[in-house]
Amino acid sequence: MPEHQDAASRLGTESIGKLLLRFSIPAITGMLVNALYNVVDRIFVGQGVNEIALGGLSLVLPLMTIGMAFAMLFGVGAANMISMRLGQGRRQEAENALNHCFFLLIGIGLLMMTIGLLFLEPLLSLMGAAEGSVALEYAKKYFRIILYGLVFSMAGFGMSHCTRAQGFPTITMIAMISGAVLNTILDPVFIFVFKWGVEGAAWATIISQLVSFIFIFSFVVSKKAVVRLKPRVFKPDFTVVKQIMAFGSAQFLLQFMMSAVQFLNNLSVGWYGAATLGVANGGDIALSGMNINGSIVMLILMPVFGINQGAQPILGYNYGAKNFARVLRAYIGAITAASLICICGFTVIQLFTVQLVRLFAPNGSPALMQFVPKAMRIMALLLPFAGFQIVSTNMFVVTGRPKISIFLSMLRQCLALIPCILIFGKIWGLWGIVFAAPVADGFAFLLTGTLIFFEIRKLRKGNQPIHT
Repeated sequence: MPEHQDAASRLGTESIGKLLLRFSIPAITGMLVNALYNVVDRIFVGQGVNEIALGGLSLVLPLMTIGMAFAMLFGVGAANMISMRLGQGRRQEAENALNHCFFLLIGIGLLMMTIGLLFLEPLLSLMGAAEGSVALEYAKKYFRIILYGLVFSMAGFGMSHCTRAQGFPTITMIAMISGAVLNTILDPVFIFVFKWGVEGAAWATIISQLVSFIFIFSFVVSKKAVVRLKPRVFKPDFTVVKQIMAFGSAQFLLQFMMSAVQFLNNLSVGWYGAATLGVANGGDIALSGMNINGSIVMLILMPVFGINQGAQPILGYNYGAKNFARVLRAYIGAITAASLICICGFTVIQLFTVQLVRLFAPNGSPALMQFVPKAMRIMALLLPFAGFQIVSTNMFVVTGRPKISIFLSMLRQCLALIPCILIFGKIWGLWGIVFAAPVADGFAFLLTGTLIFFEIRKLRKGNQPIHT
């Protein structure tokens, strides 16, 4: 059997533990690297510009998350389709999904770039900055440059899922690491040496993302890939587009709702910040503080998303091949690893909160240092349960029930969290917004646990003896 075909077939024969390690470690690396693009920018901006510039990056975040949502809609959707079609022995359909994914990503990236550049100021003005906000000016400088490279960041990130789905997670890891290392080198050079400020951080980001995209693209068009990208023979098929969107809709909605929550957070934090913190620029300081909190939580959750993505090809392939025993073992293994990461992250936040804040704002103002450590500890209260929530939500996609996955994705990010922000903010101001996150997390955990219990019971009834 050729090496590239054997890479896919091992998903149905190799031990689950080894597969999870082999696929999750590169996926974790890739997700951490993707997070580091933003987090490294924030660290160097906080140290090399000022804490208010961090608030400017907060204003940009909802718009960048929308771009990520579309990248995941087509990237994760095509990856799910590729892994299942390979498991069913339908390689031509897997190749067709890859071709559609590439052109969808390029098209939506160019469209979003054009809209963003044409309506830059109105879009950012809607993102929650108070009138006369200094943070808004930083946001304009940063986001204008990010838009120039948006098509490459979306295409590179989306196609990386497809590379992993066909049995080559290491390729994704190398591409992401290359970009992250370059970003970490360019950030201090552009910010501290060239004195470009937030614009330097943006240039470092898009140059690094272009390098990652080139690496991924060069692989998927090569003979080493199981499923090759063939742009010259591409023929658009709306049926395939609908299938890709159905497979990726849960992750898309999760990211899109995350953008909505970020937008609402910005508005609420900017509104209540001045009154709660007792300083004139309290809104900007509160935005910066929530940016720091979000960065720390992102670093903790990205490995969990990596485990989830690493498990996806294993779950999808074996479910397509009706190997239900292996599906269950992979699910339980992923839950265990994800929960351990969340528990470790929770412990670090509770013990080293001030040190984490100083990493972003070494000369943080008294108002910032009064607000952020306490807020971070509160928002992480139910973090130990986040791994279960993330992996279980994706499980419903694998088992062919995307509507439930969509509902659970929306539950924490929209159906529970947004009302909590609105109600708690009205009653308790800025601290009410802080407490909204753990309350929504608890509600989502209980409902997800109830639904996944019945789903696992159905899988056990359909279980067959599988030898590994």
